[in-house]
Amino acid sequence: MSTTKWSLDPTHSEVSFKIKHMMISNVTGHFGTFNVTAETQGDDFASSKVSFNADVNTINTKNEQRDGHLKSGDFFDAEKYPKIKFEATKMNKVSGDEFSVDGHLTIRDVTKPVTLKAEFGGIAKDPYGNVKAGFTVEGKINRKDFGLTWNAATEAGGVMVGEDLKLHAEIQLVKQP
Repeated sequence: MSTTKWSLDPTHSEVSFKIKHMMISNVTGHFGTFNVTAETQGDDFASSKVSFNADVNTINTKNEQRDGHLKSGDFFDAEKYPKIKFEATKMNKVSGDEFSVDGHLTIRDVTKPVTLKAEFGGIAKDPYGNVKAGFTVEGKINRKDFGLTWNAATEAGGVMVGEDLKLHAEIQLVKQP
């Protein structure tokens, strides 16, 4: 069976995250620039090789001051580590269209194994003849595992930033000729 290459359809994809703020609500952020590539045997994503990277300098939480702080050395240190990277090492079919995706996530200079959930939306041809595949990807990581340890105490004795970061991505890939 031949190898099929897939590239990101950026106009139909998004990557976001949520984290607790003051332990009472969530703040949502997005990455404006990111890339995903995949290689499959035919159209079978169960055996695929998947790579992802996000440009830290395009982080957007709808607050310029907070975005600047997130890009600083207190958090992502975008000047030294401009990319967040994920390399899938294994995709396991859980049931139906659900997969678990094992891989290595690199934030700053720390690489850790993570497992994400992926729901395969299917493959379809668009009106222009392009073959597309869709996925919803979710996961949760502890930011401190990746050296993102900055925090501040609140008057009530809590902290400003939660430890668990929830990831969510809507990914559409385009089959390459």
